[in-house]
Amino acid sequence: MTMPAGDVLVAAPPSLHRLGLVAILRETWPTVVIRVLPGPDQLLVLLTQQRFALVIADATISSCLLPQLQQLRTHGLCPQLLVLTGRHQPLAVRHCLAQTGYPLLSRHASPTEVIQCVSGLLCPPDASSHYPTPTRRRVEPPTPFSRRELEVLRLVIADCCNQEIADRLFLSVRTVESHRRALLQKTGAKTLVGLVVQAMREGWVAA
Repeated sequence: MTMPAGDVLVAAPPSLHRLGLVAILRETWPTVVIRVLPGPDQLLVLLTQQRFALVIADATISSCLLPQLQQLRTHGLCPQLLVLTGRHQPLAVRHCLAQTGYPLLSRHASPTEVIQCVSGLLCPPDASSHYPTPTRRRVEPPTPFSRRELEVLRLVIADCCNQEIADRLFLSVRTVESHRRALLQKTGAKTLVGLVVQAMREGWVAA
């Protein structure tokens, strides 16, 4: 199929979640250039200089992103923009994000939901050319995770350190480290980055 011109920009702080998201996009659309902007606070400046087929902006951390989104909408600088939101964002912030008019997607959405949403923005139904939308199937890990291991995995993807995971789950740091080792062994991943990419790609941490 003919691919529309333009790169995809992911504006999100460095994190394991961003690595997983970019990996999903690159695996799904290998011929599309995926660019990364480490600081969402620079988004407005960049979009005055360059156009993208789609921008995916993470609004879960950057406090300066909301006014930028409002300016982008006012000046029509970015017609195709997807905003990632978090579970625990204040209601007022979520309301303001909705008021920008840009589509919102939970940061904890499954890979299938991410791909469907991105495909819908890149290729509206009446478009003559579009990105192919693959059918993704949830693949279970080689060895099933326990409920506690899944809880630890979700917090690892949320960029929590061992102490933060221990505090949230009321565990000792040593127990958290044990769960992380078990996750690596069960998946065959060699690093935490590899574990996160694999977990997001296969949908193991879908909300």
